[in-house]
Amino acid sequence: MSAVLRDLTLEITMSDIALIETARDFNRFYTNFLGLLNKAYLDSPYTLTDARILFEIGSHAGVSATALARDLHLDPAYLSRILKRFRAEGLIETSPDPADLRSQIINVTDQGREEFEELGRRANAQIAARFDTLAIGEPKAVVSAMNTIRALLDPAAKPAPAIIRAHRAGDIGWIVESQSRFYTEEYGWDLRFEALVAEVASKFLANFDPEKEYCWIAERGGGNVGSILLTNGGDGIAKLRLLYVDKSARGLGLGKLLVDECIRFARQKGYRQLSLWTNDMLEVARGIYVKAGFRLVSEERHKMFGPEANGQTWVLDL
Repeated sequence: MSAVLRDLTLEITMSDIALIETARDFNRFYTNFLGLLNKAYLDSPYTLTDARILFEIGSHAGVSATALARDLHLDPAYLSRILKRFRAEGLIETSPDPADLRSQIINVTDQGREEFEELGRRANAQIAARFDTLAIGEPKAVVSAMNTIRALLDPAAKPAPAIIRAHRAGDIGWIVESQSRFYTEEYGWDLRFEALVAEVASKFLANFDPEKEYCWIAERGGGNVGSILLTNGGDGIAKLRLLYVDKSARGLGLGKLLVDECIRFARQKGYRQLSLWTNDMLEVARGIYVKAGFRLVSEERHKMFGPEANGQTWVLDL
């Protein structure tokens, strides 16, 4: 046995073999789950390697053969044979790479674009069919687990971008759960805070007026990571309610983005003032309000949720 093999065996022996076996078992499951061992990937005339190469070419406005071989960890000679076949089938066209005369710049043809998009549709349909068998909320849990795996095993990967969207079924329930859990764990607030959030959320749904009110949800990687509500307080005053950003998304500027959306909507709908109530220990949120131009108009000590806190009312003249 070579010294390298002996060292590797020693390292594996010292590791938790159960974890390794579980990881290998998952790899086998997921390979079968996606049908990656099938000769015809997604019931197409292409192998998985073919499809991956076509995807990379179709996703870029020109990519070099050198970059393809490097990024996909393919043997250059093997890649060259596949590209030659793609050219013969009219899927790609090539031109000399000005940065490396030994390489080529590759683009998909119109026919190649059609095949690329069809493979994308089939791949989406495959995953959608699998997700359709899951219970409500489980697809998001699956994607969240995938994001965790990617973040831990590929730290250099760019994090999924966050998007801001309107609320939909289930989002208001998530707002109640996430905020109640966070403030209980971070500040020791009792169930009266959950009751308050539930009351605000239920009234928003029961009396929702889309012409004057709105709920924004920040979503990242398929999971909710932030929220904010704007409700009609009457007499030309809008109320900013339930600003929240999950720990996993802190530092991305989502809090400011959500507040900016709230202010923009309030101005667009003709409100004369935007009002909010918060507590002074929420320093990050207060910093956002101050920078947005809110001014403190009143404050008072309270024990509404157990521990003593200092409640504050802030307003922004629009």
